[in-house]
Amino acid sequence: MRKEKDALGEVLVPEDKYYGAQTQRARGNFQVGNERFPVEFIRAHALVKKAAAIVNANQGLLPAGLSTAIQDAADEVIAGKFDDHFPLPIWQSGSGTQTNMNVNEVIGNRASELLGGKRGEKKPVHPNDHVNMSQSTNDTVPGSIHIAATTAIITRLFPALDRLARAFEIKSQEFSGIIKIGRTHLQDATPLTLGQEFSGYAVQLRKAGEGIAAVLPQLAELPIGGTAVGTGLNTKEGYDRLMAEELSRLTGQAFRVADNKFAAMGANDAVVAASGALRTLAAALMKIANDIRWLSSGPRSGLGEISFPANEPGSSIMPGKINPTQCEMVTMIVCQVYGNDAAIAMAGSQGNFELNVYKPLFAAAIMQSINLLADASASFAEHCVEGIEANAGRIKELVDRSLMLVTSLNRHIGYDKAAEIALKAWREDLTLKQAALALGYVTAQQFEQWVRPEQMLGPDA
Repeated sequence: MRKEKDALGEVLVPEDKYYGAQTQRARGNFQVGNERFPVEFIRAHALVKKAAAIVNANQGLLPAGLSTAIQDAADEVIAGKFDDHFPLPIWQSGSGTQTNMNVNEVIGNRASELLGGKRGEKKPVHPNDHVNMSQSTNDTVPGSIHIAATTAIITRLFPALDRLARAFEIKSQEFSGIIKIGRTHLQDATPLTLGQEFSGYAVQLRKAGEGIAAVLPQLAELPIGGTAVGTGLNTKEGYDRLMAEELSRLTGQAFRVADNKFAAMGANDAVVAASGALRTLAAALMKIANDIRWLSSGPRSGLGEISFPANEPGSSIMPGKINPTQCEMVTMIVCQVYGNDAAIAMAGSQGNFELNVYKPLFAAAIMQSINLLADASASFAEHCVEGIEANAGRIKELVDRSLMLVTSLNRHIGYDKAAEIALKAWREDLTLKQAALALGYVTAQQFEQWVRPEQMLGPDA
């Protein structure tokens, strides 16, 4: 252990750790749960520290040597070299002060070490005076949440979502000639093609992606430079703009200064909006995954219209059983994303005056939702959708047995007579043709001419 001092006195800190006194105090004060700040947030926060070191040096506030050391130390954090030096749970100060200081201390100690100093001495690089220069927890933490979320959406979620949508688009083309019975209210309806059905899934996913993309401009607004309450106290004129430009350069994303820092810090509406867009994607995935497991149910005592890859044995007692495990994985993740969205929405409503003090929860919940949806989309595509096969025989059997083909007779004999045919067929276990002929409403030739599933797939020519 090494002895360090902070404003409250002396603290013993593990000698092998780069964090310092404030982090060590927080370790004792917040022994709550096992949830840690997402690594993406930690690295985004280190990126903010790097950008601040560059801007502060360019503005003549930070000596060049200290700036370079801070940048080098931040780069090591971003590279994941010190992941185990960030031990604090998300359940801490609602601003995230303890984790902001954790990052300041790790970067400060490592930067000092790079310059020949020793850990814990706060020289030549001080965690507050140098690493945290021109900053506050209150403006950097929400900024880092926006940076981490934007980066994860663009680099992880969008590619995975595109793969899944493309998988359904390919299957839609592959199944374009397979006529099947439609279903509404979980009851038989008029026919469509399996390709048409799958095209709906692809468009759902594309539209959900567009909805997420639509909120990215809100996440692009950063409150950095607002410091404690949004006024920019302890920054130099132009610092906020320079920070947005530097972070854009470092990330390759277009960040800008928040239109109003008081709104951005007193609330977290951009995160609430982003979570809502993620919830829409989750809703689409729930519908799609449930449809897939309905369509594949059986294989002999259910619908059995499609088959998915047999990835693993489905039962510890029933030999040969194959379960829709990918669908079940997706639906569980949807439930978690809905839970995260509810937490984010509630937390977003709880800002007080110049600060919303639920920022660690925002960071953890939004990043978990993004990462889970990305992983689920990629896995669902690879291990299920891309390997789906149509069971053409079963599909034709169900089409031929459906009573709702009678709908094609509406224009010829009227709704009431067509309904009478359907009910007679159902009650007496007859085919539609048998019932229609028995009632004398059509001839055999008329029935064959008018009741043709392939002509029921769109508007009349």
